[in-house]
Amino acid sequence: MSEPDLKQQLAERFREVNGDHPMTDADDLYVSAQFISLEELCAVHGRDVDAVRRLMLEQRLPLPGYLRSDGAEMVPTDLFALAEEAGGVELLEAWFTAHWADPITGKAEWNAYLSGQYVCLHSVTPATIQRKDYLTTAISASEDEPDAGSAQWCERLHRMVDELDSLEPAFTAYDRLRFDGPTSRDTCIDATRARFSRP
Repeated sequence: MSEPDLKQQLAERFREVNGDHPMTDADDLYVSAQFISLEELCAVHGRDVDAVRRLMLEQRLPLPGYLRSDGAEMVPTDLFALAEEAGGVELLEAWFTAHWADPITGKAEWNAYLSGQYVCLHSVTPATIQRKDYLTTAISASEDEPDAGSAQWCERLHRMVDELDSLEPAFTAYDRLRFDGPTSRDTCIDATRARFSRP
């Protein structure tokens, strides 16, 4: 299969997962600052770009996080890090899913990882995924705590918000289109800070 075919297949798969939303100039600038093109990353690591595209299409590596408006497949700079840590692409799924006690949850997280949609984390690892899940759940449920509204509660809340802030990038307008609404930064960080001032 020639390179344009694989690149086109990957673009089609990306749009199946994310919908077909236009990238604006602002989206392109954001993505270029946060991510690297697949071709550049493969050149840096001495990898064949078509072989990597094939692994993505075979659901053995995650899809690109974004398709820039010029067609560049934009990926995180640490795209290959988890596979290396696992001992190779063929061992990655078992290594990844083993981080969850419940195999069904592990498989669901693996599928989410493969979608390329974990653009909500600076670094995508089982540990950061679990921590983000914990923090967003805890922040969302914080108003139901017995001491809600107290100075101590407010301090605890802001510590969690600050930690989530350190894990998450800024997001871009394109993300709100593909996720069909506000991002976790909008709801758990910006809205929380706006509603509850620091003690």
